[in-house]
Amino acid sequence: MGSLPVYSMQKKKVGSVDLPDEFFGEGKDSSPLIHQAVVMQRASQRQGTASTRGRGEVSGSGKKPWKQKHTGRARAGSVRSPIWRHGGIVFGPKPRKYGFQMPKKMYRCAMRSMCPQGG
Repeated sequence: MGSLPVYSMQKKKVGSVDLPDEFFGEGKDSSPLIHQAVVMQRASQRQGTASTRGRGEVSGSGKKPWKQKHTGRARAGSVRSPIWRHGGIVFGPKPRKYGFQMPKKMYRCAMRSMCPQGG
């Protein structure tokens, strides 16, 4: 059991309170939990605004460039196909959130093991 002092509103010590040891972060090493908590906090701060245009978003005609047969050229259905110049990007980035959540008990355990007086 750990003991903490109790103070009055006038900043005078009026007593102490006994608390269990798990409030003080003493116990097993939880560095994987600390790592996961840090990764979670940093991931939620990522901006995630990268964006590219797909073939449906690129400007260009919807008309078939040339007829399907008897031209001697390869089949083509759209001028904005990803294999064409100025075409859309196939699997480019779209805006998204990178944040994720840890279970509350795991997060609290990580915070407790980081702080020497408990968190």
